[in-house]
Amino acid sequence: MKTAFMYKYALVLLLSSLSLILRAQEFNCQVQVSSAQIEGTEKKVYQTLQQALYEFVNNRKWTNLAYRPEERIECTILVTINERVSSDMFKGKLNLVLQRPVYKTSYNSTVFNYVDKDFDFNYLESQNLEYSPDVFTSNLTSVIAFYINIFLGIDGDTFTKNGGTPYYEKAQAIVNTAQNVAEKGWKAFESQKNRYWLVENLQNSSYSGIREGLYNYHRLGLDVMTENIELGRSGVSDCIELFQKANRVRPGLFLLQLMLDAKRDEIINIFSQASPQDKVKVIAVLKEIDPANGTKYQKIMGSN
Repeated sequence: MKTAFMYKYALVLLLSSLSLILRAQEFNCQVQVSSAQIEGTEKKVYQTLQQALYEFVNNRKWTNLAYRPEERIECTILVTINERVSSDMFKGKLNLVLQRPVYKTSYNSTVFNYVDKDFDFNYLESQNLEYSPDVFTSNLTSVIAFYINIFLGIDGDTFTKNGGTPYYEKAQAIVNTAQNVAEKGWKAFESQKNRYWLVENLQNSSYSGIREGLYNYHRLGLDVMTENIELGRSGVSDCIELFQKANRVRPGLFLLQLMLDAKRDEIINIFSQASPQDKVKVIAVLKEIDPANGTKYQKIMGSN
């Protein structure tokens, strides 16, 4: 009798654990809404917006994959409200940071770090956030969903070659639904550095070396460094050479600059202990693809 009870109890625990795993969402995202620049004491709307965005990102199922709780993607979304135009219309910006864990370490590597300055949206206190991937419902949910798919895509590319393709396609579909809206950030002619061009660069075969480079940098680079630092450094070197090829196709490419902004300090640290020959080689390439920050790469020569 006792054995049967213990068996049933163990079975219930197992099924509960499996259910938790299957229900686990993709993201462990820190969401914050800052209204420090807005005068007045009416702050509840920003609190409800923050909670609504947190639930929108973290409680929604974005893929058909099963993520364990510890496998959830680490990211940060900071909404800074610069102006409250009316009771339900706001102007602001988004700070977006995506991180990826490095195998056999407690270190999280920043993969994407970007500020989107074109974030105007409507929101009413305690409003439900509605979203459909095939219809432009609101700028608020469409912009957030766009970057969630960009996060999924970039994260996927760091683990599997071209693993992010289906998510870039979803991001592209969101861009397509937004071509007739008044809000900025969605159209090719508005800027060379916006959502339209971000997903275009990620899907353009002429710059495919950047996505391949992301795989080399993380899966063949950082992930093997704890066991073989020289082999891992070689993977990062391969990534930088792929970045160089993409840059020669189109110097100053938006996507490449975003990748370098996220990785610049890390690259300097990785190569500060390299051989003198490798230091000279990598500095030359980095200065070519990132000339505006050429002097920063000289820090690599500081150690031997």
